[in-house]
Amino acid sequence: MEHLTKETFKQKVFDYETNSKWNFLGDKPCMIDFYADWCGPCKMVAPVLEELSELYKDKVDIYKIDTEAEQELSAIFGIRSIPSILFCPKNGEPQMIMGAMPKDTFIQAINEVLFANKEA
Repeated sequence: MEHLTKETFKQKVFDYETNSKWNFLGDKPCMIDFYADWCGPCKMVAPVLEELSELYKDKVDIYKIDTEAEQELSAIFGIRSIPSILFCPKNGEPQMIMGAMPKDTFIQAINEVLFANKEA
């Protein structure tokens, strides 16, 4: 799992400063965990995301964004509660899911959001 800053987000996910319409830049779908170090539910989700990063190692990038350090990114995505997980398929619009969820719910969301429009 990689921690993103504003600059790495613009390189790997979406350059919101030059594009007003969503244009995903990644070579594979990704999940982005908006979290804070002081957040209890975020700490509960962290090991699940670690497991998922191994499980989907070559299929999905999993990133983390510290909402305290990257307040501009948090504001752009309207983060009001954490953890918030942004699912970004290669094609199509991203979808946000809020709150700590069990592993099977994450897997279901990965399959439904990230792989739903998978090209053969």
